[in-house]
Amino acid sequence: MTGRERIEAALRGQRPDRVPILLHNSMLAAREAGYSMAQYRWDARKIVDSHLRALDTYGHDGILLHVDTIPLADAVGVRVSFPEHAPAYASGEPCLHTLADIDDLPLPDLNNHPHVRTYLDAASILVERVGRDVSIGASCDQAPFSLASTMRTPEKWIVDLLTEGAEPLATYLLEYCTEVARRFVRLVASTGVRIVSNDDSPAGPSMISPDMYRRWALPYEKRLVEEAHRVRCAYVLHVGGNAGKILPDMLATGADGLELDFQTPRAAAREALGDGMTFLGNLDASGVLATGTPDDVRSATSELIEAFADTPRFILSTGCAIPPTTPPENLHAMIHAARDFRA
Repeated sequence: MTGRERIEAALRGQRPDRVPILLHNSMLAAREAGYSMAQYRWDARKIVDSHLRALDTYGHDGILLHVDTIPLADAVGVRVSFPEHAPAYASGEPCLHTLADIDDLPLPDLNNHPHVRTYLDAASILVERVGRDVSIGASCDQAPFSLASTMRTPEKWIVDLLTEGAEPLATYLLEYCTEVARRFVRLVASTGVRIVSNDDSPAGPSMISPDMYRRWALPYEKRLVEEAHRVRCAYVLHVGGNAGKILPDMLATGADGLELDFQTPRAAAREALGDGMTFLGNLDASGVLATGTPDDVRSATSELIEAFADTPRFILSTGCAIPPTTPPENLHAMIHAARDFRA
């Protein structure tokens, strides 16, 4: 099987010939190719070169294309800082000073936004160059709840949701953010990418209650899944931190896979997902992978794979971004452990 066939099989619940590996390695790939984050984020050719070099070095099955976590917020008017050697981030100032300001905010022209355009061009080139044999997944940035949180700032957004009488305007903002996110999914699908993902970590249990998640995040995540499926893409949902309390609700989104990081207990994830949804994760990227020894990584990888050996719905990943300081020998150890695994 090709790498693409392995990952697509796992997402369909069919047993691949070996453990499929998807790397969330944009920052590491850029550093290993000799590019700063500024050079990487603004030049589609450098993005592609970074990932092709990494693919040649590590031989993984799938690329998760990722350029910062802020392009949609940038497009709708959030003030964004673009460091030379670190991911872009929101300044902490709201672009909506009150919820009522959403009435005056137009939908952005994503296709011609510089940050988004570079991303789309890189996705198109990767699909053309290696998409026949390698799975190209693309992060479609922030899910609606997360985008609304950035537009208002996380603190103000939580206050909005708890303020009596604010529900109509909060709902209107989420409708706006859903439309922006749906447009981005469509644009990414137009490049030939067939796996899309969104991050909704601000809607996780470390930030809001499960009841608030079900009221304010889940319905809008469902609509992104529906949009992805409408344009013939598999959909992967990411929530950082320990997502254990909302795993049944995340299954209700209809997503094809959940990308969860190491803080979500794997046993809980295995039990909750059953054979109905694919698990992507969840080696500790900032811990054992970045700071452990190759033997540590091999042991942790083998334990993780063993925990999911009884299901075809497993894709080895880290569940979050691999730090740029990760030793290459550790990533090789992770991949070799997967290649050597025999159930």
